[in-house]
Amino acid sequence: MYNRILLPLFFLPMLVFSQSQYNVTSYLDPGTKAPNTHYIGEAWLNGLLRAEGDLEYNITKATFRANSTLDWHKHESVQVLIIVDGEGYYQERGKEPIIMKQGDLIKCDRETEHWHTSTKDRDVTYLAIYGGTQPTTWTEVLTQAYYDEVAQKLRGY
Repeated sequence: MYNRILLPLFFLPMLVFSQSQYNVTSYLDPGTKAPNTHYIGEAWLNGLLRAEGDLEYNITKATFRANSTLDWHKHESVQVLIIVDGEGYYQERGKEPIIMKQGDLIKCDRETEHWHTSTKDRDVTYLAIYGGTQPTTWTEVLTQAYYDEVAQKLRGY
């Protein structure tokens, strides 16, 4: 009986102390609802890592509800999108739009104007990895009419 009480009392402080030495966050946290500044619909953002000190890149988890749009934009560094759930649209200026799906990894070159968001019928969640101190430059509003045209065009894929 004595050992049953003593053993947990001995190990409990070690577990609590060892966990407190790390800054542990989770990409599973939905984040905060984003203000409707450069998109139409619903979006949540979770800033997982920010470029500071020796860390030269940001990682943001973004979740867009179905039928949301995101404006055209570009980044001063390469951006990598890792699609972790759902489906979305992706397009670079001058190229055809595509459907991005869970498991896809997309690399967008620096200063390349593009947009990415959910499909008409499905939410999308992705991790965005990008660098720089001015991570996003917004360039043009993506209209609902253009988004609907893309959705219609890609419907059969």
